Amino acid sequence: MQGGTVAVIGGSIAGCAFASAAARAGADEVVVLERTRGRLADRGLGLCVHDERAAELAATGALPAGIAAHRLTRRRWVVRDAAAGPAGRMFWEQPFPFHSYHWGLLWSGLREAMPASVAYRQGVAVTGVSADGGRARVRLAGGAAEQYDLAVGADGYRSVVRETVCRTSRPEYAGYVCWRGNFDARRLVETGEAHWPRDAVATVCFEGGSCVVYRIPGPDGLRVNWVLYAAPPKSGRLRLDDPTSFPPGQVTDELAAALAELLERGFPPYWARVISLTDAEHTYVQPIYDLASEHTTAGRFLLAGDAAVVARPHTTSGAAKALQDASAFETAWRRSASWDELLDAYRAARWAAGRELVALARRLGRAQVERTPAWAVMDARGAQAWWRDQLADAADIGGQAMAAPKPAAG
Repeated sequence: MQGGTVAVIGGSIAGCAFASAAARAGADEVVVLERTRGRLADRGLGLCVHDERAAELAATGALPAGIAAHRLTRRRWVVRDAAAGPAGRMFWEQPFPFHSYHWGLLWSGLREAMPASVAYRQGVAVTGVSADGGRARVRLAGGAAEQYDLAVGADGYRSVVRETVCRTSRPEYAGYVCWRGNFDARRLVETGEAHWPRDAVATVCFEGGSCVVYRIPGPDGLRVNWVLYAAPPKSGRLRLDDPTSFPPGQVTDELAAALAELLERGFPPYWARVISLTDAEHTYVQPIYDLASEHTTAGRFLLAGDAAVVARPHTTSGAAKALQDASAFETAWRRSASWDELLDAYRAARWAAGRELVALARRLGRAQVERTPAWAVMDARGAQAWWRDQLADAADIGGQAMAAPKPAAG
């Protein structure tokens, strides 16, 4: 299939990847509609991509070469233990074949690799979409409307495209939050001790939660990135119905106090000190949500990335999943003779995979936050058995290998 017009609604990682895929596959016109006006590259969050997923995505062109990444090889699970010293007791070290990325640098790499034919329009808010004579009608803020042969919803948690594809599918609050933060890795000298190899991820375990700490590349050198999962303070004053309720610099005093108390009560002193090096402008709180859309396509609409699936971050697969969606979309396009065939092939490739990812993330969330084991008495043998139980039929975290399409009802 050649030709046609495609609107990609949302211009972050999934949006850039889908726009490039559509252009490479042969679309006549590809337009990205991104509502924000600021620099998306300024987002300093960390993420990881499994080495095997990265190799697959590089081979398909979905992951461009040359994007800064930091190699990780092992994950150390630690628990507070005064007898073991300030860094706590490491009860298990498992292989961790991943590379870490800076969100903004990954986005920049995807944006720069986008074919010149793609029109990337910022400051364009999409208020809704609808079917219009077998095409996709995209309504913009201000009242204007545009028509395309296909509209891709890469617009995240609050997707307006999802309202048309499957109105009943909405993100559900998981009952806990994650604190996130990052800081210049050179500040680690302020801890006074070196307990942490550069290639190691640390998972600090405490009653009612866990915290993952690792290094990421940054615009000016390595940074330390951390994600801490725990229940929020029990207060009616906190709104937790928005996935980005407390962005950087806007964390409430109540939440900041809860974090400080948690560090003092549950963390080994060294790791509490590491987390406390984070400045307020680089700290935020994100309520954790689940979403597995009942459908990934409808009419001339398609859901991508977080618009289709919101999996708790425990699977370490969010970015890989978005890029795999784009890769599957390009493959489906090249093998299809019509829009209907394209959408059917994409649905078959990604619907089941997305739902399986959400199921795994829920199991990991229950095990690492909601129903934590007795970390204090855990040893390597017990940790390995516990981990296998959580994975169930999944091979590992980091996302599934790309596979041949399966029949799917979604």
